[in-house]
Amino acid sequence: MASDAPATRDAPWPVALMSEKVAGWIDKLGQVWVEGEVTQWQMRGGHVYGKLRDLTQDATVSFTVWRSVAQRLTAEFKQGDRVIALVKPNFWVKGGSLTMQVFDLSHVGLGELLERLERLRRQLQSEGLFAAERKRPLPFLPGKIGLVTGRDSDAEKDVVRNATLRWPGVQFAVHYAAVQGDRAAKEVTAGIRALDADPEVDVIIVARGGGDFQNLLPFSDEAVVRAAAEAQTPIVSAIGHEADRPLLDEVADLRASTPTDAAKRVVPDVGEELAGIDQARSRMSSRVSQLFSYEADRISQLRQRPVLATPERIVDDRAEELVRWVARGSELADRAIVDRASALAETRAHLRALSPKATLERGYAIVQLPSGDVLRDPADAPDGTSLRVSVVGGRIGATSTGEAQ
Repeated sequence: MASDAPATRDAPWPVALMSEKVAGWIDKLGQVWVEGEVTQWQMRGGHVYGKLRDLTQDATVSFTVWRSVAQRLTAEFKQGDRVIALVKPNFWVKGGSLTMQVFDLSHVGLGELLERLERLRRQLQSEGLFAAERKRPLPFLPGKIGLVTGRDSDAEKDVVRNATLRWPGVQFAVHYAAVQGDRAAKEVTAGIRALDADPEVDVIIVARGGGDFQNLLPFSDEAVVRAAAEAQTPIVSAIGHEADRPLLDEVADLRASTPTDAAKRVVPDVGEELAGIDQARSRMSSRVSQLFSYEADRISQLRQRPVLATPERIVDDRAEELVRWVARGSELADRAIVDRASALAETRAHLRALSPKATLERGYAIVQLPSGDVLRDPADAPDGTSLRVSVVGGRIGATSTGEAQ
């Protein structure tokens, strides 16, 4: 069968033919520059066999550095290094495996890494993840502390030891994770999320001891930073030493310079708290004693005032004043009665002088017509007109005889 004939169900290709064709296709790719993280580096017989992992995606390839190329490399490489490699895909027909033959290899420049971190920093800052108002206060005394750190690491021992010394009853929920290498970012992210989902955890510490710049890169990984920003539990970043500043420090609610510093800032010192309570009790006792003394002196001063020393004096003074006012009131009432009686007599005399009765007593009479009107003109009472005459003693009837001559 010709090698260029298409494979069919009735005329399938042999495995060797297919493998040769795959090798031919791959060989056409030629050399290509790639960037990734070394996750495996083993030297056997002068040759290097390793694996290269993508920096952001879950993709890994094997590579081989033959002795002739390895001898020309001027730098030393190890697991966790970020590198740029000139590779050529190579398909091994006999084993059916794909590997990358390395022709040149170098570390990613520090300047380039810093530039990438700075771009990520600006992006996250523009989203407000570093804003001070997002940072939450730590609990005064956490019931349980979540700890993301390496297994049997010095960072774990420092945090646990110092926290226990400060507050013996403190409890921990520890999530172990790789703190460098290709698994670090993924495992630290998982640890933060797992502890944040635990309702008993009041604060989470992400701790790692010091290291070089590349070893601390997982703590500037975007996934780790976003997991910390999304957490509802306060996050404390305790990565490296004072000079180290991964992006996790920027988004964390508290940045501690070392794991020991994190333990001291998360857990209060029981001795200091007891001393503070004693001082508070002493201040309260002194303040209460001062208050009692002040009030006792004030009461003593009040009791020495005349109104309290001789309270009957107030009654006596008011009694004398009351007697004076009663006498004055009686005098004014008598005078008012006399004045009113005199005025009444004058009014009565005046009324008497103006009364018709007084006129009648002097011998005058009042003649009224049948209509009740007072007779003022003789012409109003012609002969035969009935009249009513009022005198001082009473009234009499009369008949007019006309106008007298």
